[in-house]
Amino acid sequence: MRQLSLLTFATALACALPASAQDLPGKGISVSPIKGSPANAWFQHMVVQLGLEALGYEVEETLEADFPAVHLAVASGDADYTFNHWKPLHNDFFDKSGGEAVMTRVNASITGAGQGYFIDKKTAEAEGISDIGQLKDPAKSAIFDSDGDGRANLSGCNPGWGCELAIENHLDEYELRDTVQHDQGSYFAIMADTITRYNEGGSILYYTWTTNWISDVLVPGTDVVQIGVPADGEFDAGFAVNDVYIVANNQFLEDNPAAAKFFELVEIPISAVNAAQVKLRDGENSLDDFRRHAENWVAANQAEFDGWVQQAAEAN
Repeated sequence: MRQLSLLTFATALACALPASAQDLPGKGISVSPIKGSPANAWFQHMVVQLGLEALGYEVEETLEADFPAVHLAVASGDADYTFNHWKPLHNDFFDKSGGEAVMTRVNASITGAGQGYFIDKKTAEAEGISDIGQLKDPAKSAIFDSDGDGRANLSGCNPGWGCELAIENHLDEYELRDTVQHDQGSYFAIMADTITRYNEGGSILYYTWTTNWISDVLVPGTDVVQIGVPADGEFDAGFAVNDVYIVANNQFLEDNPAAAKFFELVEIPISAVNAAQVKLRDGENSLDDFRRHAENWVAANQAEFDGWVQQAAEAN
């Protein structure tokens, strides 16, 4: 299946290019990608991998690390690129790793990724809760207590992901330390417990983001509602909407104009990424599954994908 797909890409490219360009620009060049530890970024990385392979590159096994280390690896050249940089969420990681002097945000290939706090709709309506600042009230926060200490249990964000910094800041800024506990560790294991608690009729408070399968299970507007944070007497979402960028090492981009051009052209609708997350949730979570999801999306968008590959090859 994999070899057939790559042969199809390479054959289509060879037919589309003039004879002088039929030696693929990535031939003999190894490329090292890296991604964050959450599995939900595999889909977009596999789409990019298929494009690089169609250009002749040999794509090495994708490295995984927490997000600060992801950015450091790209900056140092230990990895060539990542498709896992959220702007503005990961701005500090980018800047502290050397920023534009050593790497480039090549393209916002996925746009409109959201994040925020959610509670079950039943409790929101019964208690009139619309922002997390209201949980400074011990009576309201105790509604979300799942471990008996009187504080709300907030199913939160893993250390090293970036989102945990915003949550910790909110706990300090809105004086919630005495009434809200930020539960961290293994996000999806914690969320499995949260979903179970909801299904058993309990009140829940959690952080999540899109793209992610959580909102396919706990449906906003039906099961849960998003709550904001206090800001200048108004309520806002508390988290900026993010775009997901391909970030690459500057030397790699200079040495590989075909790859750089392909990075510039890739666009993946957030709906496609969400659809892949549902498959991940349903147990299709092996590397072969992730590759198949990407291959199926490419096949459904073949003309556009082939156009990216051809333009990239011509840029070499």
